[in-house]
Amino acid sequence: MTLDATDRRILTELQKHGRLTNVDLAARINLSPSPCLARVKALEKSGTIDRYVALVKPEALGLGLSVFIQVTLERQTERGLADFESRMRAFDEVMECYLMTGDSDYLVRLVVKDIESLQRFIVRELTTIPGVANIKSSFALKQVKYKTALPVPP
Repeated sequence: MTLDATDRRILTELQKHGRLTNVDLAARINLSPSPCLARVKALEKSGTIDRYVALVKPEALGLGLSVFIQVTLERQTERGLADFESRMRAFDEVMECYLMTGDSDYLVRLVVKDIESLQRFIVRELTTIPGVANIKSSFALKQVKYKTALPVPP
């Protein structure tokens, strides 16, 4: 789907204010409600808008520790990668998982309650995955920047 300037304005507004009514969104982008709704529906149908969510502060759920784990596998076979990725998708603590270039095969971000929870996750979960050769973890001391809205190019 090719995005025009109006689509970009819609995406910018909805990334900031996902619960805007169609009437309010239309007013913000200077478009009447009916064509505004049609454009939003088209953005949803094309998959440009993936979903709408509520962003919950981890601390509100007692998940105050954000951890980044570098994982290296023994071998990078197609099956080994697929198995590891499948396991990562199954863990609620895992927020993001990326196949990487460089020194490690994967970068995993998870949220846990505390150091003990992190230790349990590493010992009971990560180290039991076949093919995991090396694990290096670091936890965030301070969140300097966090955002969910993507930059919408002009």
